[in-house]
Amino acid sequence: MKFSMRWNRWLLGVTLGVVTLAGAAGVLNAAPLRVVSTTAMVNDLVKRVGGAEVSAEVLMGPGVDPHLYKATAADMLRLNRAEVVFYSGLMLEGKMTDVFTRMAKSGKRVNAITAGLPEAKLLKPADFEGHPDPHVWFDVELWAMCVDVVEARLVEASPERKAVFAANAEKARGELAELHAWAKAKAAELQVEKRVLVTSHDAYNYFGRAYGFQVVGLQGISTVSEAALADVAKLTDFIKQRGLKAVFVESSVSHTTIERIAKDSGVTIGGELFSDAMGAAGKIENGYDVGTYEGMIKHNLNTIVEALK
Repeated sequence: MKFSMRWNRWLLGVTLGVVTLAGAAGVLNAAPLRVVSTTAMVNDLVKRVGGAEVSAEVLMGPGVDPHLYKATAADMLRLNRAEVVFYSGLMLEGKMTDVFTRMAKSGKRVNAITAGLPEAKLLKPADFEGHPDPHVWFDVELWAMCVDVVEARLVEASPERKAVFAANAEKARGELAELHAWAKAKAAELQVEKRVLVTSHDAYNYFGRAYGFQVVGLQGISTVSEAALADVAKLTDFIKQRGLKAVFVESSVSHTTIERIAKDSGVTIGGELFSDAMGAAGKIENGYDVGTYEGMIKHNLNTIVEALK
């Protein structure tokens, strides 16, 4: 009798173990979750949290301006096939708003990753009529807060992968905290009075707040409207008065006007910065891939600090 009870308990344990292993194998063997993101910065976060459990695609490549981007027929096909869609939000992809609204009404999982950011952390420049500045990824610490939304929405779409997404999200938070510390240390190499960043448009306000730079953009937050001649003359005078060494062009904005201002004010072009798009995936620069979020941040800070020293 005793032998029979021990045998039954052993058999039950073996059975439960087999069921557990079978369940885990089921998750690992399941097809990856199909996820489409608008920008490469958003896609980078999705890949960090989703890992091998997601098939991550991005709509906008290097040099593409999300303020002006309109979804193509091919984009709509990819969006409709996706199980989860992520976009940056805060009106960054202003011309795709109607697309997201329609998809959400149809029941598609469509998520703005900035939706959970604290209101008090958002900048609202006067010339943007009270609307938040959407360029939050330039403050690495603030961008790391978006991990929460990505994790939560992926778990909603695939609850059986919760443990994997949670572990990946925790790792992502740690990596981004290290990157934020690196960025602060790099900025500190430049004397405070030299930390003046002049660029094509107002994409770097969060960067300025996080790392101690005065930021002056020729255009406003959006690139939809062009700079007026009076703005060009005003910025040229500012550069001369402050005795700046360099100004910067952006990878997703025409260089023409900033190059003209540099010539008129007698300063150099300090380099090309990534603003609303990352670099080409796989392009290695000083040991980092500029097609990643980490590479984007390191490229920008290294370029700015070296040019303004």
